[in-house]
Amino acid sequence: MNRIYLDNAATTPISDNVLKVMNEVMKNNFGNPSSTHSFGRDSKSIIELTRKNIAKELKIKANEVYFTSGGTESNNMIFHSAINFHGVERIISTKIEHKAVLKCIDTHCNNKNIDAVYLSVDGTGKPDLKELEDYLRNDNKKTLVSLMHINNEIGTIIDLKIVGEICKKYNSLFHSDTVQTIGHYFVDLENTYINYLTCSAHKFHGPKGVGFAVALNGAKFVSFIEGGEQERGCRAGTESVHNIAGLNQAFNDAYNNLENKLEKIKSLKNYFIESLGDKINFKINGDVGQSSDTILNLQLPVNIEKKSVLNFKMDIAGIACSAGSACQSGSDKPSHVLLEILDKNEINNISLRFSFSHYNTTKDIDYTIEFLESFVSENQGL
Repeated sequence: MNRIYLDNAATTPISDNVLKVMNEVMKNNFGNPSSTHSFGRDSKSIIELTRKNIAKELKIKANEVYFTSGGTESNNMIFHSAINFHGVERIISTKIEHKAVLKCIDTHCNNKNIDAVYLSVDGTGKPDLKELEDYLRNDNKKTLVSLMHINNEIGTIIDLKIVGEICKKYNSLFHSDTVQTIGHYFVDLENTYINYLTCSAHKFHGPKGVGFAVALNGAKFVSFIEGGEQERGCRAGTESVHNIAGLNQAFNDAYNNLENKLEKIKSLKNYFIESLGDKINFKINGDVGQSSDTILNLQLPVNIEKKSVLNFKMDIAGIACSAGSACQSGSDKPSHVLLEILDKNEINNISLRFSFSHYNTTKDIDYTIEFLESFVSENQGL
């Protein structure tokens, strides 16, 4: 049976290099990093080496990197800190952010006297930056702007530098969920005004349950977990040393020869689009020109009533992709992202997200296209 994995935006297979390092650390570096004896110091050194490696690649300071359990915790930590330390009174975002961000906004705005403002987005998923500047110009409330760099469902990329310039101009905090960015693209933090960003290791062949958050340009973190003084008092709990070591290896591997990996992934995506275009009619959801090479969201000419049939047949065929983000693809509700950018007729068509890694091959694509061609020919117009 074929097993084709094209759901890398949900999670990626852990690499052999990462597994090897994690096993070695679990066996040999079991000391509590807070202990002052040699076992503890050895574990602590792994954590600090990882912090320095991340900072060096991102061209930031090591003390600006804080380890967490991943993207969701990082986002929660950021919103908690922006409100409780920086005194944010208003959050400006869009309705196509990751649920980890949207639910943070809902929680804080419902429980505290915080205003929530959602920018309009166009049909490609780009936020209206004129609206953003108008809001910031017309009201001087302390504001956190939260706009993801790469949309996890449709792959649309926003210009962090332009958003950062607007936020800096009006003395607003800028947070970007960069979970689909870190490990896949170079990020120019030297020339970009940004205060908070996030990372999750399992998006680039690292372990699940570990990531980091970054605080820059005067932004601070405060703890929202009561306990010890780990992570400079901002994230209580004994550090998961083997996971942090795995993050370090995955991060180093990701940025080693990154340009060649990106070129391979880009060629796979283009091959998919061109080859499928020879077989069936489809539409690409999102911004075709400014989109992540790792993500392709396709709208098929098949009614959404056939979605359960498609899911079943794809699973039998051994093809893994997604009808939305993995965090909500098990739901019967339409994607909240697609609801914002598609019209009523388009939302009634099946949309699928395919996401690629450098481990994928043209054979994976050929097999998937053959399946899609067969399914569409059997179900188009029904």
